[in-house]
Amino acid sequence: MIEKHIVLEDIDPVVFYGVGNGHLQMLKSLFPKLRIVARDNVIRVLGDEEEMAKIEDNIETMRKHVLKYNKISEEDILDIVNGKKTKDDAVKGVIVYSVSGRPIKSRSGNQQKLVDAFDKDDMIFAVGPAGTGKTYLSIALAVRALKEKAVKKIILSRPAVEAGEKLGFLPGDMKEKIDPYLQPLYDALEDMIPAVKLQDMMDKHVIQIAPLAFMRGRTLSDAVVILDEAQNTTSAQIRMFLTRMGCNTKMIITGDLTQIDLPRSQTSGLKEALSILSGIEGISVVSLTKKDIVRHKLVTRIVNAYEAYDKARARAGEDAAGAGKASDD
Repeated sequence: MIEKHIVLEDIDPVVFYGVGNGHLQMLKSLFPKLRIVARDNVIRVLGDEEEMAKIEDNIETMRKHVLKYNKISEEDILDIVNGKKTKDDAVKGVIVYSVSGRPIKSRSGNQQKLVDAFDKDDMIFAVGPAGTGKTYLSIALAVRALKEKAVKKIILSRPAVEAGEKLGFLPGDMKEKIDPYLQPLYDALEDMIPAVKLQDMMDKHVIQIAPLAFMRGRTLSDAVVILDEAQNTTSAQIRMFLTRMGCNTKMIITGDLTQIDLPRSQTSGLKEALSILSGIEGISVVSLTKKDIVRHKLVTRIVNAYEAYDKARARAGEDAAGAGKASDD
């Protein structure tokens, strides 16, 4: 007779044990020769050495299943104990699963290009209009890398550029002033990582969310680093950010060149970087289009309407300039 303590790392033990400890009771019935007692995230097992080895392997497979899918069912447990693939494991192309168990995967050809680029290169520019999933998909790729222990942390950043309002007039301290700019990043993370686990990761700085100005002077290693809304960076800011890259780091830079909130006198750092860095080995540029929009169908119509409006304004400006030149002549 031997005794072992198995620790359930990186997962919520409540999900593992099931409602009313149903999953734990099922394990006990599947391994009647073993005495199994659970407390918090530690499972104490007492019994035969051969049976012990089997349950150890099964519990580890179950733990990885919960880590990947944020859920486990009695059917999954039976499949694991019987050495079969679970239904979730049979699904192809999933990046991660949401906290509700919804599979998160690419939903268009260009989104898949972003996934492939992440696997191939260390720096990826993802450029496209609102609603194309560039930020959400990038965060999903970062969460997958963290879960697979390919990196040690995720760092998310945005430039705090005012779209009509000034930071100084917003209430609260600097964190409270900045947080509204970073909320879309929190939203995506909350969809993929259980709330308690996410808070723990943020407390331990495994996941860091900060405005771009806070990146200066840092070397970002063993991480997936995402710069969102990069069209609102200046030339100096994006150069500073790109040169923070350390060892075993992947960077994803997302932006929409039709939504630049910088003063007209300033060039978008993203626009400049795309021009300067085009064709450099190890850097991918993925362009998403209106066809990749995965939000409400109205978003596509809104994008189309504004695009037509911008073109009409540009034509009107050209006509006015031509008329002015003719009168001068």
